[in-house]
Amino acid sequence: MTNKNNAVDSNDFLLLIFLTLLNCINYVDRNLIPSFANWIVPELELSNTEFGLISGLLFIFVYAVGGVFMGTIADRVNRMRFIALGVGVWSALTAVSGAARGFYSLAIPRMFVGVGESVLAPSALSTIGDRFPSQWQGFAVGVFGMGVPLGVGGSLFIVAYLEPLFGWRGCFYLMGFIGVLLAIIAYFIPETPRRGIGHTADLNISILKLFTTIVGLLRGSKVLSLTLAGSMVFGLMMGAFTFEQLWFVEERGFDRNEIAAVTAWMAISGGLVGNFFGGLGGDVFKRKTNMGRPLFLALVMLLLAPFLLTYRLVEPSSIWFSLGIFTTFFQMACFYAPAFATVQEIVPASQRGLTFGFVVLMIQVAGVAIGVTSGGILIDWFSSQGYNNPYTIVLTAYTCISFAAIPLFAMAGWYLKGERERVANDE
Repeated sequence: MTNKNNAVDSNDFLLLIFLTLLNCINYVDRNLIPSFANWIVPELELSNTEFGLISGLLFIFVYAVGGVFMGTIADRVNRMRFIALGVGVWSALTAVSGAARGFYSLAIPRMFVGVGESVLAPSALSTIGDRFPSQWQGFAVGVFGMGVPLGVGGSLFIVAYLEPLFGWRGCFYLMGFIGVLLAIIAYFIPETPRRGIGHTADLNISILKLFTTIVGLLRGSKVLSLTLAGSMVFGLMMGAFTFEQLWFVEERGFDRNEIAAVTAWMAISGGLVGNFFGGLGGDVFKRKTNMGRPLFLALVMLLLAPFLLTYRLVEPSSIWFSLGIFTTFFQMACFYAPAFATVQEIVPASQRGLTFGFVVLMIQVAGVAIGVTSGGILIDWFSSQGYNNPYTIVLTAYTCISFAAIPLFAMAGWYLKGERERVANDE
């Protein structure tokens, strides 16, 4: 437990590792459908639009809207037991998804998987905010964010190595079973006392009050507004990335199991390096320059932009193609810690759960959901119009759109110093 001298001990790191494991399982389950796209789409006879709806709008809208309410509830209840409930719900429904026979029988359980998964991020990030002192926030959030590349890579490892043994449906059943076991463990982990505020079980939640609170936070913080705007723009590319496995097979000529194995290793290596670089690099940048972590993220994105654009246009045999796969996962992982540690830093403790829920809502709905859903529609449209390589056209376009996040993050980092001092005085 964090003491008055802002020290951390082994129990703090053990809790962080467990929460990271849950985040990893979260992203494994979330990415099973895009990772198994080359099996699910033909077997269930889905169009790219239907696949985009299942992976995007239908899942993400429920997940993200639920996140606002789950974040608000997390500010009021025992967070570890709340996390246990969420993990149990999404894991059971992941298993149900494995029995799908068509669009509706897959879409409906996936929608409600979003309800369970919406619990984890605001509850876990709020817990980390209370558990670790300010100078450790970037590192701690970065470690928790390791669940993203590990989960994405893990889902691809399952495709490459377990699908031949169990089939795609058996893999869904297996992950559901593992998740339920972890939910039971989470239930018995003690809650972390909240820093600076008393615990309250008042669950009277007014939508109007939530709305006015969020509007007040955004109006009072240029940093929060700009970080959120940059994250939503970046989320468009992350949504379009859902079609990556289909792109590899349909337009780049790869075998579906072999490319899953290759991208699994890239996701884990690039993702882990990106997480540590984003977390520790952002912390060091903040200490050395006294500017915000989003500016650090903007500089990283600016340096990586040429690699990401070249990746979409070169032949698969080129070294730039392999480097592009690594760079894509590196950048997505590097984004996590600077963006969310900034929210930790500028939002009062009593409103962190709500704010994390809202930030996740906007990134997922206004970013990822629009990216994947519109991406599927555009791919089908370009195909119907006779264009060659429709996946390449759409993925390249969304890569270019993501570059608009660079100036937004740069401005957020520039403004952070003054707001950091204001929040410290408020708390």
